Amino acid sequence: MITAEDFIARAAIANALAVHSRGVDRADFNLLGDAYHADATVDYGFFAGDAATLVAILADAQKGTLPTLHRTSNCWIRVDGDIATSESYVIAYVEEAALQRWVFGRYLDRHECRDGEWRLSHRTYVLDANVNRPSTAARTDPPVGFEHYVPAGAKGAADPGRALLAFHAASARGNTMTATPNREAALDAALAKAEIHDLCMAYARGVDRADEVLLASIFSDDSTVISGVVNGSGKDFARDITAFVRDNLEMCFHSVANEWVDVRGDEAVGEHYAIAQMVQAGTEVLTGGRYIDRYVKRDGKWLILSRTFVADWSHSHPSTMERDGFYEALTNRGCFGTTDPVYAHWAA
Repeated sequence: MITAEDFIARAAIANALAVHSRGVDRADFNLLGDAYHADATVDYGFFAGDAATLVAILADAQKGTLPTLHRTSNCWIRVDGDIATSESYVIAYVEEAALQRWVFGRYLDRHECRDGEWRLSHRTYVLDANVNRPSTAARTDPPVGFEHYVPAGAKGAADPGRALLAFHAASARGNTMTATPNREAALDAALAKAEIHDLCMAYARGVDRADEVLLASIFSDDSTVISGVVNGSGKDFARDITAFVRDNLEMCFHSVANEWVDVRGDEAVGEHYAIAQMVQAGTEVLTGGRYIDRYVKRDGKWLILSRTFVADWSHSHPSTMERDGFYEALTNRGCFGTTDPVYAHWAA
């Protein structure tokens, strides 16, 4: 049985896991170090020892490189008082001049809660597989004007996501959470994170199924969205992005992971990693990036007040999608609109 204390701990541990990935990808020594306790240890194969040394190695190695993305998902967390064990899947994107690499592995972690803060006490990294392809990455100058502008990811202070999070945090009306919140405040924050998680899941389904009604329901009336394809209010985004998906794409698939959320009373800020797969006019486009968000709670309901997509990488090639042959027997197929199987599933 999962207790309220376990639920609170899981939310805090999930945030700590997200902090680790954010610290690596931003080459941020302080942020990455904040994921570990001071006496934590690691075993990455190429290095086994104190976590502080690994933090310095990773942060230094990341400086000056092209954007990376360490995407933590499939988090399985078991809590036992002030200690916990977790298993997570991670996809790491690494780009070089001529290659794009996807590295698939797992984090086997131990966590401890000290002075009210959950952090890693030990991490073992397990490598499972990798993909290494000639690079098709394209980085062009941003479009003139703001109609289709989307910020591009970078390292350190140059990353636009860092500035956006700082801006949202400064704009939030609520006070910053204390280092050791009481049980009631911690439970409220954990519940808020669960509701905000559902907003992000609704966003993915709303875009992928071209569901304008669902998408419009997760944004506040005064919301803004910067997605590149559509920039405008949440209502305009819901209308125009679903029309774009229906009219231009064969399929659309948004996967969200590595969710970090900081709740401040009735407002919150968040950063979520996303991978989007699309097929348009015979071309497959796989894009990795982050949603930088600000949320508000109004009339007892959490809504997205601001969402900006920060693009970190993209991979494109002629579509190899097949519907017959090997896949012919898989007759339950995704589609746009309410005839997709997910609607009957939830209706039942």
